[in-house]
Amino acid sequence: MRSAPGLTGPTWIMARRQTAGRGRRGRAWADPPGNFAATLLLHPQGGPAEAARYSFVAALAVHDAVRALCGPHPILALKWPNDVLLNGGKLSGILLEGVGSGSSIQALAIGIGINLLTVPDTLSVEPDALHPVSLQGETGLTVTPDEMLPALATAFADWQARMKDGGFDPIRRAWLARAARLGDTITARTGATRTTGRFEGIDDSGALILTGPRGRQVIPAADIFFTGA
Repeated sequence: MRSAPGLTGPTWIMARRQTAGRGRRGRAWADPPGNFAATLLLHPQGGPAEAARYSFVAALAVHDAVRALCGPHPILALKWPNDVLLNGGKLSGILLEGVGSGSSIQALAIGIGINLLTVPDTLSVEPDALHPVSLQGETGLTVTPDEMLPALATAFADWQARMKDGGFDPIRRAWLARAARLGDTITARTGATRTTGRFEGIDDSGALILTGPRGRQVIPAADIFFTGA
């Protein structure tokens, strides 16, 4: 963010070693050596609602970058709102942070972590959360951060161009085609509030749609837990 005023275009910043990483809601993000940690800095058009859509662009980019480097065999899926899964475990997390005033976003940082080589200590994983997995541990394939960065940047630029040309709808449809547990019963937790229902999809803003005992509910932000996972 300190670099943002001097940058005129999209800029990727990759960390060789990250010692104070953080995830959503200020949680610690462990980053063992050999894994991927990078941030894309953008100057987006629009406000927070438009900026939030980049979470889906980033997830699609991670999905496609892994496929480009590893082929079609890894079983990948996207977990709302910002995780990429491999064989049912958490491979990657995405965090968006913006700065601006009023309804305008002047700079948007899209942080992406990918467990390429190892997984963090499972003691740091929140209870009921999906277990972390690594690309090498699940597939036997070794991908370095230097190999991941250009593949990810290329995939992100492609999906960003699709959103620029077609709006959020093509991103939404592509994300849903890769969504984990679509049609299953899941639980959304926001603070002390838990909502369980059938995962019907996401709306035009990217909010989660659940259908449960209280009918159809639209949830803009929450942590998701899979029933019976």
